[in-house]
Parts: sequence; C-alpha cells; structure tokens
Amino acid sequence: MFKDKVAVITGSASPQGLGCATAEALAEKGCNVVISDINQENCDKTAKMIADKYGVKAIGVAANVTVKADNTALATAAVEKLGRLDIWVNNAGVLRDDLFMRMSEEAWDLVQSVCLKGVFFGIQAATKVMMKAKYGKVVNIASVAGLVGSPGQANYASAKAGVIALTKTAAREYASRNICINAIAPGYIHTGMTGVLPDKIKEELAKMAPLPRPGTPADIARAVRFLASPEADFITGVVLRVDGGAAIGL
Repeated sequence: MFKDKVAVITGSASPQGLGCATAEALAEKGCNVVISDINQENCDKTAKMIADKYGVKAIGVAANVTVKADNTALATAAVEKLGRLDIWVNNAGVLRDDLFMRMSEEAWDLVQSVCLKGVFFGIQAATKVMMKAKYGKVVNIASVAGLVGSPGQANYASAKAGVIALTKTAAREYASRNICINAIAPGYIHTGMTGVLPDKIKEELAKMAPLPRPGTPADIARAVRFLASPEADFITGVVLRVDGGAAIGL
C-alpha cells in the first residue's frame, strides 16, 4: 500500500509515543520514513530499529518544530535522502499543565509554540514539496481536548483547537493541488507523555470514554495510516476522533 512512499513524522523518536507507533504502522506496509525529534541520537536509534524490523529505508533528522527552517530542512532531507515526500504527520507535542489562574506565560507560550505553530510550519514545509508533485497527505495530531476543553490544560486545549481550525483551513486551500489534510483527535492515550500524569487524573480521563480501556499508540497509528493511504483519497478537512467514545455527539 505504501511501497516506495516516504513519510515524515515529527516527534517520533520515543519508543512509547504516538509518533514512533505511527512510523512503525507505515513502515509495516512498506513506507520509508523520516524519524524526527529534538535529539539526533534518539532519532538515529529509532530509525535503525524501524529499518531493521521492517526492511524499509529510515533516517533520523533532528528538528525543533517551532523553528521554520528546521521544518524546511526536514522536507529537504526527505527528498534528498529518500527521493520524495508523500506523507507528513504533525505529531510533536508537549504538556505543561496547570490551573488557569496559575498557568505561567512560559507554559502557555511553549505549548502554543510546539503544538500549534509547529503544525503551521510543518504544513508549510510539506505542501511546498507536495504541490510540485500534485499529491500529498498531511495528518495533524489534534486532541479531544480541542473539542471539549480540558481542566488544567488551557494552553494545550486551545492549541489543539487551533490545530483543528488550521486543518480545515489548509484542507480548503490545498484541495485544488490534490493534497489532503486531515486531523486525528485522540482521547486519553497511554503514552510516555501522559504517563507522567498523576494516577487520579489518569483514572478520571479513562472514565470519560464508554469503551472500557485506555487508548494505545497503535490505535492512533492505525487511524493515521488510513488517512495517509490511497483509501482516503477523497477525504480532506476531517477531524477523526479516536477516543473510545469520549466525545460522542460532537
């Protein structure tokens, strides 16, 4: 399904994260991947693991998604080292939770910069290459928090709401170039990032979903793979909830 295709996945070096699971899900079907995160050594380790496990080409490229030039360099590396760029997954994210009245400007700015501005820069970098090919798939990782809000996450929820609006706007602008831009809105997913939350909060988050288990990175990865596949060639501007039913009715 993805033989000879090339995907860039930001925030994908952590073995416990959504990004790595997405890279593996794509590689499993023959996609070559660019693993990107802040630390080059971690990128290289994950890229080697995927290449060895799935027999695809995989490279590691360190990048800070909040820097426009780093996103451009990611796209350039995909084309120069792997020959093309078909899929871009804006996955990188951070949490700096606090109550609204106590949240610092620094916590606000960091989360907005990584989770929203980083997606903006990623879309720009990806589509600049994809427009030449007149084909491409961009998948943005949003969150159910961006749909319903989340106490203690004013910075994160508002950034993810921005990602949803950004996805819809970009989908309209790039549709004429045959570029599909969609978003996944995960509910509570057990990852390395959410694993640091207090047990009480994790229990409360898990109870929000009717399905009787927390989500896994693989649940999200399979949804991303579908939206990145030819099977979704007539789908753009969609926000797909993968949340165990937590936001039923929206």
